[in-house]
Amino acid sequence: MERSLSMELVRVTEAAALSAARWMGTGLKDEVDGAATSSMRDVFDTVPMKGTVMIGEGEMDEAPMLYIGEKLGTGYGPRVDVAVDPVEGTELVATGGWNALAVLAVADHGNLLHAPDMYMKKIAVGPEAVGLVDINAPVIDNLRAVARAKNKDVQDLVVTILQRKRHEKVIQEIRDTGARIKLIEAGDVAAAINTAFDGTGVDIMLGSGGAPEGVIAAVAMKCLGGEMQGVLMPQTDEEWERCKQMGLENPEKVLLMEDLVRGDDAIFAATGITDGELLKGVQYKGSIGTTHSLVMRAKSGTLRFIEGKHSLNKKPDLVIKN
Repeated sequence: MERSLSMELVRVTEAAALSAARWMGTGLKDEVDGAATSSMRDVFDTVPMKGTVMIGEGEMDEAPMLYIGEKLGTGYGPRVDVAVDPVEGTELVATGGWNALAVLAVADHGNLLHAPDMYMKKIAVGPEAVGLVDINAPVIDNLRAVARAKNKDVQDLVVTILQRKRHEKVIQEIRDTGARIKLIEAGDVAAAINTAFDGTGVDIMLGSGGAPEGVIAAVAMKCLGGEMQGVLMPQTDEEWERCKQMGLENPEKVLLMEDLVRGDDAIFAATGITDGELLKGVQYKGSIGTTHSLVMRAKSGTLRFIEGKHSLNKKPDLVIKN
């Protein structure tokens, strides 16, 4: 992939965030997602690449745009697979909650897991704990390993997990160790990324969430030098069959980093929609919209935080095609 592609992709997440943030606190989830998806799709048309959506808004008959298999980009440039989540946390935006992001991930063609839309059990840690955790190990063993790696006591650790009824048992197991917990309503891509930054105060992410979001988070962790493991959790015969149709002969296999995103190159971009530990949300003042984004590339290890100021008078539809 060309290095300039990183900056082109940030324009995509910036546009999605600027559009979604207008609906913050309105309680209108569909409008939040629709605005972000439309703007993201428009800006993708200007990106010099031959992209195919591997993880998107659903199948063609479920989504009018950014559907699985849709072609993105100008048709010139590198051939890449694309994973998108125009709004990671639509409910968060609708309620003015914390850590909503516009995110995307790109890898060379054939290198992204074609994850089915179902639950995935996940564990994510930052660079210090790479190679030391096991998604099938007891909670206490993983927490002890992370604590040793970070020169902390288990009681000093902060574990992020989605606040769901299905997590009641593991939440109790974490509490029994003495570790601290940060319960989140949504946004486990942000939760995974936060494990790689000391300033967020998060040490490990556990629990189950969407499998597509797991692949997007894995790209981010690859860029950050962290680690993510996943196990698909098909609940019905249809979901088991879906796994096989997508080439996953053993859905219960532990998916390691190389299974989730292959090769040595990938790009991840995210723009804050609402405020979070790592990225600020969109702010408006008059005709100016301010965004805060993160973009990184696995091959170079380069990570950039970008503050953008956007003239909404000069670019009212967020796209300048020439």
